[in-house]
Amino acid sequence: MFETKRWNLHNDQKYNDEALEEAAELLIKGKTVAFPTETVYGLGADATSEAAVAGIFQAKGRPTDNPLIAHVATKEQLTQLVIQLPVLAEKLIHAFSPGPITFVLPSNGACARNVTAGLSTIAVRMPDHPVAQALLKKCDIPIAAPSANVSGRPSPTTADHVWQDLHGEIAGLLDGGATGVGVESTVIDCTQDIPIILRPGGITKEQLEEVVGRVMVDPALINHEEQPKSPGMKYTHYAPEVPLWLVEGSFEHIQQVIDRERISDKKIGLIASTETAKQIDADHTINLGSSQQLNEIAANLYDALRAFKQGNVDLIICEAFPEEGIGQAIMNRLKKAARMVVKEM
Repeated sequence: MFETKRWNLHNDQKYNDEALEEAAELLIKGKTVAFPTETVYGLGADATSEAAVAGIFQAKGRPTDNPLIAHVATKEQLTQLVIQLPVLAEKLIHAFSPGPITFVLPSNGACARNVTAGLSTIAVRMPDHPVAQALLKKCDIPIAAPSANVSGRPSPTTADHVWQDLHGEIAGLLDGGATGVGVESTVIDCTQDIPIILRPGGITKEQLEEVVGRVMVDPALINHEEQPKSPGMKYTHYAPEVPLWLVEGSFEHIQQVIDRERISDKKIGLIASTETAKQIDADHTINLGSSQQLNEIAANLYDALRAFKQGNVDLIICEAFPEEGIGQAIMNRLKKAARMVVKEM
């Protein structure tokens, strides 16, 4: 067990600088520190040290054959981890980095083998968050960082989420407030002639295609019998404490599903858009925001998945959303979190 140090960052620049120095020193010494990015909170360790990276897997209870993403502050640092930087990757880096996008590239072996899970490729990104950027610059080493949660649970979008999951399991937590995007980065394989989305996220397929033309999607995102290639996509993930059903269809259909389950005296929680929430009667409702603003839905999703606790409700019913733009990332996470998908006949 660790005595987890928590730094609550605020407007005092001197305090913030001291906190970042302490956090960076812990990382350089091989310890694990959680920090905010623009997507979710990450659990960081020195990506060049196999022993340090092992601390991530231990704290999260994450399978060791599940590769990690290396975080760097600059393009120059990124190039130090790869054999080559294809032209397509150059274009995407110029367009979207720093930002919520991760590039899968040929590894030069600079990072520890347990970062890449022994693969010949490495996933690297430059986060667009002032705390993450400052920390990475102070460390001046690549930092391996999956989401800072117990493996299988919804990803953390606040420091309190991290504290609930990992207090006592990690050395430090930089509290930089709530994250922005709310779902993880888009992971794109740039080792082929046509880039392939391995995980949908904060940068949409449409945005990518505006820069590089045709972009493919990993067949595993469509056919769940295929083996996914992306970090964080191989195992069950994002599941709340209470069983969740993803319900497709009209307001009337969602209400019918709720009413049917209530017959057996179940308490039903509802996760839905503003428009749907107004139409539905459930025991407890969480409003994710307008269905016309999918970015808002994404930002609030993980907090909603964590909000329902065992004993408060017996079943969560969640509305399905259009699979366009960032809606593809939202639905990817919800399908992985759901016990079942209920379609309207």
